[in-house]
Amino acid sequence: MLLPMKVAQGVADGSVSLAFRRWRRQDVQPGQVFTTSAGMVRVDSVTVVSADDITDEEAQLAGWPDAERLRRRLAPEGETYRIELAYAGPDPRVALRSSDSLTEEDVADLDRRLERLDRASSHGAWTLHYLELIREHPQRRAPDLAELVGRETAPFKIDVRKLKNLGLTVSFPVGYEVSPRGMAYLSSTTRRR
Repeated sequence: MLLPMKVAQGVADGSVSLAFRRWRRQDVQPGQVFTTSAGMVRVDSVTVVSADDITDEEAQLAGWPDAERLRRRLAPEGETYRIELAYAGPDPRVALRSSDSLTEEDVADLDRRLERLDRASSHGAWTLHYLELIREHPQRRAPDLAELVGRETAPFKIDVRKLKNLGLTVSFPVGYEVSPRGMAYLSSTTRRR
């Protein structure tokens, strides 16, 4: 479930505890935890409601000024779901990417994971190339980086997210940087592209 940054920050600080979505089928389950820009968010409950029954108070708990504006932003088709949300802690990738003390085992594990991503790719080995590209062009726009490697922006960003999940990159409002962990990996690995 995607949450805008403002809403995710509201869940983290406690000012937002609800979300409303209109889906053709339920997209999240109670107990599910997902990563947002402000940390981990847990789904506590999901219920089907009538959009007309959403109150201004509920809309405010979902980060909207009033129910009418919230209703106008719902998808045109599907059932309306009321989702109770709770902050579930910081994004574990933040601590991971800051850790630049890699053991030989850590490097070997990252080598295996990156090799697996390369083998599974339909466009060939890319992991080391992307890490080096991001290191050479910090905070450069994703479309510019994608163009440098001859890829469409959306699939390029999906690949970079895989590096981020391993703690090797950091995302910014514009572009990326190689994290301290990623820099330590690049200086320690014997893999070459």
